[in-house]
Amino acid sequence: MKLYISGPAKKISDFAKNFDFENLRPYYDHEAPEAMKRMVSYDTYYQAMAYLWPQISKEEALEKGLQTKSPYEFQTKFMSEAIWKIVNSTSDGLTWSGLDKLDRNKSYLFIANHRDILLDSAILQIILDKEDFETSEITFGSNLMEKGFITDFGRMNRMFTVKREGTVKELYDISCQLSAYIRHVIVDKNTSVWIAQRNGRTKDGNDLTQTGLLKMLNISGQKNFIENFKELNIVPLTISFEYEPCDDLKVQEAYLSSLHTKYVKAPGEDLNSILTGIKQPKGKIHLAFGKPIQEELLMIDKAPNDNEKIKLLVASIDKQIHLNYKLNAVNYIAYDLLNDTNVFENNYTTLEKENFMAYMHTKTKDLKGEPEILKNLFMTLYANSIVNKLPSLK
Repeated sequence: MKLYISGPAKKISDFAKNFDFENLRPYYDHEAPEAMKRMVSYDTYYQAMAYLWPQISKEEALEKGLQTKSPYEFQTKFMSEAIWKIVNSTSDGLTWSGLDKLDRNKSYLFIANHRDILLDSAILQIILDKEDFETSEITFGSNLMEKGFITDFGRMNRMFTVKREGTVKELYDISCQLSAYIRHVIVDKNTSVWIAQRNGRTKDGNDLTQTGLLKMLNISGQKNFIENFKELNIVPLTISFEYEPCDDLKVQEAYLSSLHTKYVKAPGEDLNSILTGIKQPKGKIHLAFGKPIQEELLMIDKAPNDNEKIKLLVASIDKQIHLNYKLNAVNYIAYDLLNDTNVFENNYTTLEKENFMAYMHTKTKDLKGEPEILKNLFMTLYANSIVNKLPSLK
C-alpha cells in the first residue's frame, strides 16, 4: 500500500511552483490535533456522534475525536466506521466492480457522476480502504465549506476547496490554481483525487461531464494534449443508488428551475440535503470503477483542435459512466411509465411497479407545483439512466 504524503510534497513540479495552495488544501498531520480540538467544541459534532454511535457517552465521543491524529486516520478510522454504519443501516447492501483494473501503486483522477453531496466520495473512500488502496483527496464546493465545524470536518477528511464565485478574471485564476493543485496531488504526491463530473448533483439523473471541467484540468498541462491527460490517469467512476438520495428535493428544485427563474437555495439547504442523503433509505448501492482512459487518447488526439479533443474526451468518460450504471427495477419501471410503454416489463414485477408508484406518490404529494409535472420529473430522474444506456440495451 502506498504511504500518504501527510505534509508538503517533497517534489514540486514546474507547473505548481507559481501557486500557493494554502487556502484550498486539506490539513497536514501537524495541524490535525488543533483541528480536532475545534471540532469537538461544536454541538454539531455531538449531534453527529449521537446519530452514528448512540451507545457511547459524550465523554467517549470527546475522547474518540481527540485521539484522531491525522487526516488519513480521520478518513480510515473515524469516517470509514461512520460511513459503513450509514451504508449498513440505510441500504440493502453495497457492491463494487472494476477495481481489479487499477494499480495500488498508481494515482488516479476519479471523475464521477454526482448523486449525493457527501456519500458519492465517502463511499469511494471506504471501498479503497477496504481493498487496501490509499484513500483519495476530495473536491468540496466552497458553498459547502462554511466557516467553523464544516471547514474543519472537510479539511480533516482530505477535502480541498473548489471556489465557485468571483469575477471572470477571478474565476480564471481560481481555475488555474485548482488545475495546478489537482495535477500536483496526482503527479507530485502520487495521491488520487475524486472530482464530480459537474458542478452540483444531477437533478434529472442525466449524468453528463461538463466540458469546462476538462478545459480546467488541461490548463496546468506543460506538454501536449495526450501527455497532459495521460499523467492525470482519468478513471470514470459511476455510483448507482436504487433509491436516489434526496429524490423529492431534487424534483422540487428541478420544477422551480423549470419556471425559468433562478433557483436560490435557502440558508442551510445544503446541510439539509447532506443529512437527508445520509438518513434516507437507499436500497442497493453499487460503485463501478471504469477503465483508465489512456489508449483512447491516441484516437482523440487526431481531432483537429483542443476543443474537439475535449468533446471526444467528454464523450469517452460519459460512455463509461453510462455503461457502468447498475440499473434496478425502479429505473425500468420509471422509463415504462414515463413513455407509456411496457418495453422493459420483463425487468420488474407487477408488485414492484405498484410499490414504485406508491413511493412516487408519497414523495411528490407535498411538493409545490403541478402534480403531473412533478411526477414526470420524478420519473425522469429514475428513467434517464435507462435513456443513457439504451444503445447497449438494444
